[in-house]
Amino acid sequence: MKSVFAILILLAGTLAFPQKYQLENKIGQFVNASSFYINPTGFIYVTDINTDEITVLDTLGNIVKNIGGYGWRQSAFDNPADIYADALKVYVTDKNNHRIQRFDKNLNFNFQIITRQSEVEEERFGYPLSAVMSNLGDIFILDSENSRIVKFDIFGNFLQNFGGYDYGNYALQKPVQLAVSMQNDIFVVDGNQIIMFDQYGNGSGKITGIEEFNSIRIIFEWLTVTSKDKIYTANLRSPEMSLREVLLDGLEDKLEIVSALIFGNKLYVLSKKEILIFNRI
Repeated sequence: MKSVFAILILLAGTLAFPQKYQLENKIGQFVNASSFYINPTGFIYVTDINTDEITVLDTLGNIVKNIGGYGWRQSAFDNPADIYADALKVYVTDKNNHRIQRFDKNLNFNFQIITRQSEVEEERFGYPLSAVMSNLGDIFILDSENSRIVKFDIFGNFLQNFGGYDYGNYALQKPVQLAVSMQNDIFVVDGNQIIMFDQYGNGSGKITGIEEFNSIRIIFEWLTVTSKDKIYTANLRSPEMSLREVLLDGLEDKLEIVSALIFGNKLYVLSKKEILIFNRI
């Protein structure tokens, strides 16, 4: 809780000591990118909601693989809203097909989680917006149809849901994306707030910002939150964890930010058309 209040104070007041990053490179070419993630070995996975495709890039920007296209069969998508990857697995949030598709790291299909037509109300989710997996193998899915998080085990078996209308101060309103820390805490972007839950679904913190957020990512110890035109980062291992605004140097035009993350001491920023890579100054 100490770290949560540290962030809360900084967001409510002024963000001191902004961190500067210099543009180094641009990679990728997309039509309308919606999300991205980098796995521990450095491969970059990008979703595109216009082409309904998933593209894998190496760190130099070379295309390693591309799958998808519009549809409802295995390895096809209808609005791939989000993506999450670890060393061995990739989870794609297939929004309009009401499912999460799991692949291996090479994007070979494994299985899917789809429960919208289930007779068990507690496990249903529709129009999912995001999905992540904890270190314990639990899968957390952001269910926009019911404004809650639905939790499954690594085999796709339902465990619980939380954050719904009956969660009082921790009830989600219009959540857009979630992330999971190395300590298995869940962070959810909801309007101008970041709402935190522990791995069991108990509310543990509520962070209020000065603007609406559109993305949240956690890679190793680094948390990155974005709005349409600003980026904030925090080191979750720091005893004096603070959320710092990022200043970007080297840009010729105004950048509309889709998402951002820190990996290998570099800042990766996703726009709708490309990925921009920045070095810390």
